[in-house]
Formats: sequence, structure tokens, C-alpha cells
Amino acid sequence: MVIYGTALLSGCLIAGVVAGQLLGYLVGVDKNIGGVGIAMLLLILISDRLQRSGRIQPPTRQGILFWSSMYIPIVVAMAASQDVLAAVKGGPIALIAGVTVVLISFALVPIISRIGKADLEMTKSKTLSAKDEP
Repeated sequence: MVIYGTALLSGCLIAGVVAGQLLGYLVGVDKNIGGVGIAMLLLILISDRLQRSGRIQPPTRQGILFWSSMYIPIVVAMAASQDVLAAVKGGPIALIAGVTVVLISFALVPIISRIGKADLEMTKSKTLSAKDEP
């Protein structure tokens, strides 16, 4: 049931937008600073916490998973387009900083992938050794 994840998504969006507006006000800018990103992080953290505590029924979990998978790529695409426009208007330093961050992120993908594989292999070896013991 997709509808069950909508309440969590909307609550996270409202909290994120309010936090972004407040952050913008505190910095002295009349804009929302990172509200959608804050909402995305809240959605991830809250849904993960609810799943770990076992307080989510399977239909609700499927709804949250659906909205999470729809929401995150849309937010990334929106943020990427805004960042590119701001970088072009901001001059060469902003472009250099943006390209540098993207290159560093690409370089870290294999490293993070190895960390995940090491954890998976360690978990598999523990599981196999536990099965061998009587």
C-alpha cells in the first residue's frame, strides 16, 4: 500500500522546509536553505529507525520504500539543476569547486564499494562458522 508512506513523507517534507526556512533566516538569507535535503535525510533516518524497532507493518514498509525510491532521485535531480545554474552564474571558482567535488565522489565509489564487500564477507564468514559449530 503506497498510501501508507505518504504521511511519513509529507511530515518529513514539512519539517525539512520549516528547518530550511529557519536556517535561511538565521544565516540572513530570505531563502530556504537545504529544506528538501533535510527532509530527505529525515525520511531516511525515521524510516530506518521505525524498521529496526519493528513498528512498521509490511504494507507501510512497502509504501515508504516506494516514496523513498521516488523521492530521492527527484531531489537529487532538482538539486543538481539548481547547483549547475548557481555555479554558472557564480563564476569559475564555483565551477571548479563543483567539478572537484564530483571527481572526488567518483574516486570514492570504489573505496566505499570495497568497504561494503569486506563487511559482507565478514558477515558471511561468521555465518558459515556458526553453522559449522555443533
